[in-house]
Amino acid sequence: MTSYNPKDWISFIFHLSKADTFRKLIPMMFIIGIYSGIIAYLEIEYWHLPEDSHVKNISIMHGMLGFVISLLLAYRTNTAYDRWWEGRKMWGGLVNNSRNLAIKLSVVLKDGNDRKFFRKMIPGYASILYKHLNDNDTSKQLFDDVDLEIDQHKHRPNQIAKMLFQKVNDLYLTSKITGDQLIIINSEIQSFTEICGACERIKNTPIPYSYSAFIKKFIFIYVLTLPFGYVFSLGYYVIPVVVFIFYVLASLELIAEEIEDPFGSDANDLPTKKISENIKKHIEELI
Repeated sequence: MTSYNPKDWISFIFHLSKADTFRKLIPMMFIIGIYSGIIAYLEIEYWHLPEDSHVKNISIMHGMLGFVISLLLAYRTNTAYDRWWEGRKMWGGLVNNSRNLAIKLSVVLKDGNDRKFFRKMIPGYASILYKHLNDNDTSKQLFDDVDLEIDQHKHRPNQIAKMLFQKVNDLYLTSKITGDQLIIINSEIQSFTEICGACERIKNTPIPYSYSAFIKKFIFIYVLTLPFGYVFSLGYYVIPVVVFIFYVLASLELIAEEIEDPFGSDANDLPTKKISENIKKHIEELI
């Protein structure tokens, strides 16, 4: 995750980070600029349209559709941010539950080997979950055209959770913990699996294809028709205007694409690796 000062306007305006959409859109902006220049040249130099031409009124359509596309992009961005924030809440819950489990076990357990096991396995779950969510195959589990072999793609977080519960159950069978303590500790381990399931739901359920494809096509067609309507009033200034409009609209879509999957290596993704390392430090302090 990128570290920054939200009050430093100068750095936002003049600094280009690797996550800046301007870098990614430069090739398309260049192509859109050339296209707009060609349309402007043809309309100004060759297409001497009459004053009552319907082509000159196409800007009316842009005004009406501009409101529609703004609503679509606002909804798209808000939906993507909700997924990002839900992922952050899930990992915040994992931090708290790991601490709670460690605190309870540190009081209950007296045997050094038992304490050593949980000191290793509790942060191990967070580390394995981080790697599991960063695996591209995890995002493909619900795809119809992808067949993942179970033997080669075992659910590693489930394996850790099983080992944790097996150890707790052994502690109960050997009378190292009581039945009431077993129930309390079991609820904490169960929450690990629930958090994993919620993160997997975000990871392997992208925004519906039809919705995402429609927005991209809408932006593309909208921008391609802009020069026809505004070249009469802007002349060759239509080139930077159209390029800037494309930059704004496409940037919103790119930002939404990046944050809708918060478990990855992008600059704006959640720092799950750092969180898992912090969990390890906390557990080692408690147990």
